[in-house]
Amino acid sequence: MIRLIDNMNPVMAAHILRVQIPAYRVEARLMNFDGIPPLQDTLESIQASAETFLGYFDADDDLAGFLSFEQEQAGYTICRLVVHPDYFRKGIGKALLHHFMSEVGKLQKVAVSTGATNEPALNLYKAFGFQQVGLLEIAPGVHLALLESNPSEDSVFPSSQDAEKN
Repeated sequence: MIRLIDNMNPVMAAHILRVQIPAYRVEARLMNFDGIPPLQDTLESIQASAETFLGYFDADDDLAGFLSFEQEQAGYTICRLVVHPDYFRKGIGKALLHHFMSEVGKLQKVAVSTGATNEPALNLYKAFGFQQVGLLEIAPGVHLALLESNPSEDSVFPSSQDAEKN
């Protein structure tokens, strides 16, 4: 089940960190770079975040993954899309992105960045029509891929039922 998360609630902020830290450790390994800013987050920084958080909760109501975003004048920016490693390859990232693109980001420009060597994330975004619009070097030899999607009325996103396939 996908629902809003109150990141200002200290209990929920702790749940967010319990998902975020292990997930970003995996991305750090993929990027060969341990300076990813979300790895430095604390309860206080999560609670102070102005991002809106959507959580994916499993059958036991445990937070398995989440997507956070900010609304901007030109559309939306996805700030984080993370899945706890225990839930990798179960379609949770795809379900979160499908929900966001269908319910929130519909008919809006959506921007996101991810490690340029994070093939699973790049493939997921490209499946939703995102196109790479640039690269940003954040440290010597370490790049972020900058992606954008410009959905239209006839945009078709992979269904959440297809989540198991990716």
